[in-house]
Amino acid sequence: MQYLVSVIDDESGSATSEEMAAVRAFNDRLREEGHWVFAGGLAAPSSATVIDDRDGRGIVTDGPFVESKEYCAGLWILEAPDLDVAMRLAAQGSRSCHRKVELRPLLG
Repeated sequence: MQYLVSVIDDESGSATSEEMAAVRAFNDRLREEGHWVFAGGLAAPSSATVIDDRDGRGIVTDGPFVESKEYCAGLWILEAPDLDVAMRLAAQGSRSCHRKVELRPLLG
């Protein structure tokens, strides 16, 4: 099963060089253990564009869809056999990036 691990932050570009090294090492372990699917950091919420074309009007708005102090700063997509393994991996990711993370299973 695949899981989304969202990295939660409240300050853009705040990762230290030590945190980035720990994240790279964690990513390497994920690859070695067969849990790696995808990972990436996200630009600041101020760079977001919200597009709403549900009714065909094509409304485009600058900025995030939700105003919040905390936001998703990055993500991992992991492969894990069950929730317990995914939770263990998410905890390791949290320690590596020194941020809170949110774990959610992907549907399908």
